Amino acid sequence: MFYRKMGKLNEEISLLGLGAMRLPTNSEGRIDQAASIAMIRKAIDSGINYVDTAFTYPGSEKIVGAALKDGYRDKTYIADKLPPWLIRSEEDKESLFNKSLERLDVDYIDFFLVHNLNKGNWKKTQKWDLINFLDQKKQEGKIRHLGFSFHGDTELFKEIVDAYDWDFCQIQMNFMDKNSQAGLEGLDYAYDKGLGIIVMEPLKGGRLTTSIPPTVQELWDSAESDKSPAEWSFKWLMSNPKISLVLSGASSEEQLEDSIRIFSDESNTAITAEEEALLDEISAEYSRLIKYPCTGCGYCMPCPQKIDIPTTLGYFNDWNAFDKPSNVKFEYDGWMVKHASDCVDCHACEEKCPQSLPIAQAMKEAAESFGH
Repeated sequence: MFYRKMGKLNEEISLLGLGAMRLPTNSEGRIDQAASIAMIRKAIDSGINYVDTAFTYPGSEKIVGAALKDGYRDKTYIADKLPPWLIRSEEDKESLFNKSLERLDVDYIDFFLVHNLNKGNWKKTQKWDLINFLDQKKQEGKIRHLGFSFHGDTELFKEIVDAYDWDFCQIQMNFMDKNSQAGLEGLDYAYDKGLGIIVMEPLKGGRLTTSIPPTVQELWDSAESDKSPAEWSFKWLMSNPKISLVLSGASSEEQLEDSIRIFSDESNTAITAEEEALLDEISAEYSRLIKYPCTGCGYCMPCPQKIDIPTTLGYFNDWNAFDKPSNVKFEYDGWMVKHASDCVDCHACEEKCPQSLPIAQAMKEAAESFGH
């Protein structure tokens, strides 16, 4: 496992961090607590020393807290996040923060973030003076390092970076998102300010490793190396020395083991011009095929009409990328309780979407494609 400094901080952080949003589940689709705890501990035993959770990840904080018993708390850094969109009063700031401490069963949190800053959430952060509140928690020793996670445009990102003496930031980045959201321009800007750079969505919510279109697979097959799409994606990030840490979730021990293998391979810390060109070509092909690049984060949910928006967009993207395969329509028809035609064009989802996708328009197009 490789380690890097977290920006201006005197902290040695594993280049691979474990995201605890998508944990192992049982046959009923619920989080498997025993398997999740075992996987988190295996990650730490393997050299990972950064575990990321959030107030809004169902069940995650409690499971992370349980996993860090028996001496594991001293072996790793905890990262947690406060959601500004849940603040309705001054008292909510205190109660949300204390609830996270309670769930984790800890006295302090190593890396604490204002969660999912976009234009709307940044306004809420300012309205409730959330930064000063968290800065006070830092002075009290309940937070060691303060940062933010971001899903907006580059201009807003720079504004937020300049608004406070942040320790670190967390941005979406992969070889397809070089110019999206904060982008490489924002990454460089934050790095020059001394911030540690944490990357999330390195596999674009798994889209870069599953349901690979035939034309994209042909490009992968043309590579001289037999690396998997996940390894190629991680390699592109690992080779950037400005990135302090790459967050990757795991829903099974097999996924975790593969990520640990990749992040322990020194050859993945450098990339050639030819390899960059291949990834640019693949990115261009994906961009041509994927109409609505949803990462499946779920921030758009719940839908007032109870439509499963990420799954619907996933089916619609697959329908287009794979040239209308019959099994996609079969699953959409039979497995979805609500369909795209149930959308009433309220746009509530679009206000919360980190990607700023035109979801209502996508629902109309999906309804036309699938017939309902």
